[in-house]
Amino acid sequence: MKLNSQTTAFIFPGQGSQTIGMGKELSETHPIAKQTFDQADSILGFSISNLMMNGVADELNDTVNTQPALFIHSIASYRTFSLLFPDLKPAAVAGHSLGELSALCAAGTFSFEDGLRLVRKRGELMKHAGELNAGGMAAILGLDIPALDKVCAEASAENELVQVANDNCPGQVVISGAKPAVERAMTLAKSAGAKRALPLAVSIAAHSPLMDSIQAEWNQAVDNTNFSNPSAPVYGNVHASIIKTADEARADLKAQMQARVRWTETIQRMSEAGISSFVEMGTGTVLGGLVKRINGEASNYPLGNPQDFSGLE
Repeated sequence: MKLNSQTTAFIFPGQGSQTIGMGKELSETHPIAKQTFDQADSILGFSISNLMMNGVADELNDTVNTQPALFIHSIASYRTFSLLFPDLKPAAVAGHSLGELSALCAAGTFSFEDGLRLVRKRGELMKHAGELNAGGMAAILGLDIPALDKVCAEASAENELVQVANDNCPGQVVISGAKPAVERAMTLAKSAGAKRALPLAVSIAAHSPLMDSIQAEWNQAVDNTNFSNPSAPVYGNVHASIIKTADEARADLKAQMQARVRWTETIQRMSEAGISSFVEMGTGTVLGGLVKRINGEASNYPLGNPQDFSGLE
């Protein structure tokens, strides 16, 4: 076994990692994964597993489907791992944006059923927020956070705000907010020395004040979900620190809707705590790539397909 409980963290991907075919091989090879997909279909009342494995990209990329799809594949991978390697418990877990809900579920903060319903609601509310106030997001490459914070402040107007949404890794940051403000910030970022400023193909300004229109309803959904204290250290997005209680988990998920995803700081703090191996539970290798740019000495293990599991032995 390549992993050590004391130095291993499980990390869970967010939007952007989805792809048609996700989970197909895993469900065909491991019955526990198939059970997870079947359970998800039953909970949601339609075959999201068929959409994930055999659907069309446009439908999967609709945030109301993307978010539960990623959550389901992550938990299917986590359950498979737990069955194959029952003695290995992670020293910590964390998730990027939506992935924080997967991490909290893996840590036993809420059940798979409750978590899936909450994730589906999150997708519905964020889509609705985009319909009420269409915003924009852009990736800024090659500009540090202090410089970008200054750019966003200069680009913002009273009713047109833009802010850092995802601090993904050094040199790769996503900004989010009102479309005119995002466009102004892209121009200012280039003037400030950014290598590139790329608009993202989204109409949802995630992790920005444009989510305020659905904040109260999201808070209610979180409060209506049964939470327990996490059974493992969970590093939250909002403060990049450990969530220890059910109340702290609720507060982080509520605040996360409009707050920055502090992924760079999260990986730095986990590394400082002795984590040297990061297992990416679910779809893709996006987070592993970010980890490499934050801590070049860390080991990364994607874990979403059957061959990934055999590679750990």
